[in-house]
Amino acid sequence: MEIALSSLAFLIAALCAGTMGFAIQRGATCTVAAVDEAVSKRRLHRLAAMVEASIWVAGGLALAETFHLLGRMPAGYPLSYLTVVGGVLLGLGAYVNRACVFGAIARFGSGEWAYIATPLGIYVGSLIVAYGFSPPARAKLPYGSSVLAFALWFAIPFIAFLLWRLVRAWMALLSGSSDQPVLARLRGGFAQRVWGPHAATTVIGITFFFMFLLVGPWDYTGVLADLARGMSFSLVPKILLLIALFLGAVLGGYTAGRFRSTRVSLRQVLKCFAGGVLMGWGGLLVPGHNDGLILIGMPLLWPYAWVAFLTMCLSIGAALVIERTANEAAALKSTS
Repeated sequence: MEIALSSLAFLIAALCAGTMGFAIQRGATCTVAAVDEAVSKRRLHRLAAMVEASIWVAGGLALAETFHLLGRMPAGYPLSYLTVVGGVLLGLGAYVNRACVFGAIARFGSGEWAYIATPLGIYVGSLIVAYGFSPPARAKLPYGSSVLAFALWFAIPFIAFLLWRLVRAWMALLSGSSDQPVLARLRGGFAQRVWGPHAATTVIGITFFFMFLLVGPWDYTGVLADLARGMSFSLVPKILLLIALFLGAVLGGYTAGRFRSTRVSLRQVLKCFAGGVLMGWGGLLVPGHNDGLILIGMPLLWPYAWVAFLTMCLSIGAALVIERTANEAAALKSTS
């Protein structure tokens, strides 16, 4: 990612990163919350919204490839037992942390300062794996993504999906209060304290796609992993984008009136740090954390990314079910 710090491209990318953080906070985007909704309410609304973020990125990449706008693309990795082990660790880490890497940003943006320990834990976990266990380097796949190889065939249905989404959004605006102008309703929707999951992940997917075009594939946990492995290439721009992401989340919480500076307890900091360490381990084994999986690997239809994300979700779900069962058993015991 060769970026001149004064370049217009970098400034736009930083704005996109800030907007991503804003949307993550406003939508309370989190894999743990999505799986909890599936377990407790038997609803897949939030999980479907997270997959939709992948669709926006995939469709955008297919369109960009059709018009020859893409540069060098990230390679995929073969599916192996490390993919599953890494997915399990990602899920357990998110469960301990009570938030995935997206959710940690959302909660930090709401003033829960203990969640700054999550990226620190991810960095330390990545250090431990990189220099403590020294896992074998993962071989990259010798072929490219089918999304790019058959870009036009993916671009056509994506355009139909895009038009469908635009029509639905426009009809929703028109069906609002008739005495309020459409632009006012649009501003009102943007200023809502809580965004719907699909609205938030749509903004996340679109802003990430433009960042992809401007500065290449960028995910904040990837920055932490690169730091841990001593990869200093374009480090300053990457860190600045990371700062913009967190500042956008804080702005989202502040403007929504949801910002509440909370007292930091040692117990919460340790939980966030431990969860981050587990996610750091899992992210290097997969390789990739759930932000990179959802926004890079899954849009490119790499099987390892889909398997890792599914394994992560199943691990979170299993932990939540065990926790609920234990709580119910304890409650029955106390009343008997």
